[in-house]
Amino acid sequence: MKPYLAVFGLPESKKRSWLCSVFIAASLICGIYFLGFASVGKEYKEQKFTRWPVIGSMSGVKAAKCKNQRMPIGSEPLPSGIVAEASDLEMRPLWSASTKKEKKQKRPMSLLAIAVGIQQKEVVNRIVGKFPSSDFIVMLFHYDGVVEKWGDLSWSDRAIHISAVNQTKWYAWFAKRFLHPDIVAEYDYVFIWDEDIGVENFNPSRYLSVVKEQGLEISQPALDRSKSEVHFPITARNRKSTVHRRMYKYKGKGRCFDNSTSPPCTGWVEIMAPVFSKAAWRCVWYMIQNDLIHAWGLDTQLGYCAQGDRAKNVGVVDSEYIVHLGLPTLGVFNKTEAQSETHKVDNRPEVRMQSHMEMLLFKKRWENAVVHDKCWFDPYQSPVNHTTKW
Repeated sequence: MKPYLAVFGLPESKKRSWLCSVFIAASLICGIYFLGFASVGKEYKEQKFTRWPVIGSMSGVKAAKCKNQRMPIGSEPLPSGIVAEASDLEMRPLWSASTKKEKKQKRPMSLLAIAVGIQQKEVVNRIVGKFPSSDFIVMLFHYDGVVEKWGDLSWSDRAIHISAVNQTKWYAWFAKRFLHPDIVAEYDYVFIWDEDIGVENFNPSRYLSVVKEQGLEISQPALDRSKSEVHFPITARNRKSTVHRRMYKYKGKGRCFDNSTSPPCTGWVEIMAPVFSKAAWRCVWYMIQNDLIHAWGLDTQLGYCAQGDRAKNVGVVDSEYIVHLGLPTLGVFNKTEAQSETHKVDNRPEVRMQSHMEMLLFKKRWENAVVHDKCWFDPYQSPVNHTTKW
């Protein structure tokens, strides 16, 4: 019987050769293992923010369909049916007897957002009173930090209150931070108004009927000429029309003619009381600069967000008009609530200077953006217009 050949029974030279072979084989196996592990890890990292790697096991048609499925960034690991892309500003009860009843209720279709100070409480009360709760969500931005004193108004509990002391009225601070397009996507129209507005001759439901009929994406109510502080003639009411989209001025500076195509001759509203469709607001929100808190100069460029020709899709509604009271608010605060009018702190000159500086900076940023974006085309690059520069 042949004896079993063991390693320790081999001659010394053959033993070394055999051990070398085993060592080489083991090294190759380990190398293959680690290379494979690294490859899988790299593939995992590459697919970390894409759909889970199960497409390979699907049929060709289904795999192609899933590959082209568009998912919001960050939601790829989830089944598409559970992804909630938008939110809203409706307040929900902590408990409810029936969710079915809630679903049958009419959802508010639009949003009214106003930056407010306690000194204009009565004016704001009249404004909000014009907007029916069945059709509007109300949001107040308290720039003076006073919130509790609004609690005695009948609608205060259903309004959303946001407080930040000494922040600007609406565009560049409050609206940029709290009116993200995905938050207001549930609302067809967004009213973002100043607090010093008289609404005796304004009906929001009739106003929106005109806006929809006329196809206005960006609009504002006209100003009563006899009672308002009118800064731009295009915002003044025309008694003979329902809507106007341009103004005419044949003398002096800033002339506007029939062939004028740029703001403020046409395609222009003031940031005092604008109304945006949700599509237009999504565009405007991206244009608002996070660090420029006064937004001067922004109204000149709003027409780029009109979802088409600004000369047609931007307009002033004459049939429903308002009064711009022109009350001094931003930059004027009492040192203490008990002090008299003579003890008010008036920082309006500083505010105006800062606003002008920001307007120049915004203009420079726009010009730089136009120069550096080689893929952007300006639909209004050859305007025939008035003589005033923005």
